[in-house]
Order: sequence, then C-alpha cells, then structure tokens
Amino acid sequence: GSPITAEERRLRDKKHLDDITAARLPPLHHCPAKLLPIEESIAIQIQQKAAFEEMQAKLAAQKLAERLNIKMLRFEPEGEASMQYREVRDED
Repeated sequence: GSPITAEERRLRDKKHLDDITAARLPPLHHCPAKLLPIEESIAIQIQQKAAFEEMQAKLAAQKLAERLNIKMLRFEPEGEASMQYREVRDED
C-alpha cells in the first residue's frame, strides 16, 4: 500500500478503537504548573512529610493492635456515675 500520513494513521487507529470498545478515558482536569518560592516549597514539603508520618504511625498502631488482638475502648476513670452527679437539675 501507499504510505499514509500521521494524521490519517491516527484517524484510522481511532476508528479501530471505536469499533473495538465504547469505553473512554475521562478528560484530564488539572491546573497548570505554578512556580513557588523555595521557602514556600520547603514549608509544603515539611507539612506533607509530617502528615505522612502521622498517617504511617496510625497505620502501624492499627496493625500492631490487630496483630496483638487489642481492642481500643473508651476509658473513663470516673465512670458514668460521676457524670450523673455533675448534671445540674432544677428543683422547680
């Protein structure tokens, strides 16, 4: 056959894909890249690292609790009785 242009090849491939499937990728929505001052970039990185380490610690604690079969319950040393005692009630 005769050589075809890149545009014709792209259209042929697209038609072939249309014949095979109706699935479509969602359109990409993104903001254009922004230039940040180095100080702001460092602050964001430190904040993201702290959030990541906190999440990692929570996950590690959860896995450890599951492995040791520990159930975390709410602890109230004074108990329910003290809360009833502290309620303010009108005598009228």
